[in-house]
Amino acid sequence: MNIGIVGAGVAGLAAANVLQERGHSVTLFESRHEVGGQVVTFPVGNGDLLECFYHHIFTNDTTVVKYIEELGLGKDLKWIEPKNAHFYKGKSYPFVTPMDLVKFTAIPFVSRARLGLVAIWLRRQHDWHKYEPITARAWMERAVGKTAYKALWGPLLKAKFSEDADQVGMVWLWGKVYLRFASRKSTNSESLGYLQGSFRKYYQALADRIEQRGAKIRLSTPVEGIDIEDGRVKGIRSGGELHEFDQVLMTLPNILVKRIAPDLPADYLEVLGRVKYQWATCLVLALDRPLTEYYWQSIGDPLPFVAAVEHTNFMPPSRYDGNHIVYFSNYTPPDDPVLQMDADQVLDNYFAGIKKLNPAFDRSWVKQKWLFKDPGGQPVITTNYSKSIPEMRTGVDGLYLSNTTQVYPEDRGQNYSLLLGEKVARLMHDDGLAAAKSAAL
Repeated sequence: MNIGIVGAGVAGLAAANVLQERGHSVTLFESRHEVGGQVVTFPVGNGDLLECFYHHIFTNDTTVVKYIEELGLGKDLKWIEPKNAHFYKGKSYPFVTPMDLVKFTAIPFVSRARLGLVAIWLRRQHDWHKYEPITARAWMERAVGKTAYKALWGPLLKAKFSEDADQVGMVWLWGKVYLRFASRKSTNSESLGYLQGSFRKYYQALADRIEQRGAKIRLSTPVEGIDIEDGRVKGIRSGGELHEFDQVLMTLPNILVKRIAPDLPADYLEVLGRVKYQWATCLVLALDRPLTEYYWQSIGDPLPFVAAVEHTNFMPPSRYDGNHIVYFSNYTPPDDPVLQMDADQVLDNYFAGIKKLNPAFDRSWVKQKWLFKDPGGQPVITTNYSKSIPEMRTGVDGLYLSNTTQVYPEDRGQNYSLLLGEKVARLMHDDGLAAAKSAAL
């Protein structure tokens, strides 16, 4: 079959790889100037490339590790035990081990004990279905108490989902606890993985491999529409031209799928419309010195950003031309004013909050700054979310979807995007075989 794929992120690349292995011809259309999707990179001085949005992997992200090793890059994958913290009531509290929780004196001991016991309980709960009807806030306030919820889980939910925080389903929070602890070999440590030189090394190597096999990757090529005729996909419209295909895979967020394929069946469009998205934004600063001693700080106070990720407390500054790199992350609704700002304006907006983390911080420390935005940053995972998951088959013969709304109960991430790409590719192949057999009868 001749197959078109919209989007050359990791899901699209993984799908192309599997489809090629099964003998199909593949063309990918990517609006950006490079492959990678939400894992795209930018240069920092004369040093390594860096992801626009911070990335690391967990030890149970075995699919990413498989790709990295198969592409001959295993030697560059480094596992590091980071120093993480939670910033609450104006203080940074180390937050990795059970002893760190004991020392979280911003809340009473009883609240700390309940947080620890609930974490142990959730990591042993394998059936997520029982949590579908209840919100994370309702379950957690009952389990750990309002004081502990306000100190830890409440700010996390508010940070990710803003005004929708109280509607987020408990399955999402269960996944955060269950999968995070499942990745640990010990309760007293956590190892996170990073590919020296950026994750671009493996997905670019994957792109190179599928191109060497004959695939076409059309960069800087936005897709204008999907042509559908008599209930069957006809092809992809780009640059005013129709490119005909036997099958088409869309790997875009629902909000973009609805734009390029408005002729999808009404019931499928209705499912796509159920999921709201939070925009992801990252202000990235290159500093002439460290900001803090921590790699990752979640923010429990009402600061204008929700996490501070100091990448060079994870990888050495020498890899980034001597710069100290800090991401300031935010998730916002589509109408948030920060989305209309440039990097200078966002730094002005965040300045007082950054000084909370380090009162000595001064603008003179900033050597460079960048601001990155993505409209499909975080699907809002509500109660009974399984009813809002679109099928990979769209209801149009030969037209398929694979995106982060379908990884539930897991959360978005490279590992699950790769798995989704492989899964939809197998489905497309099997459907093609079935159609060929039917036509031969």
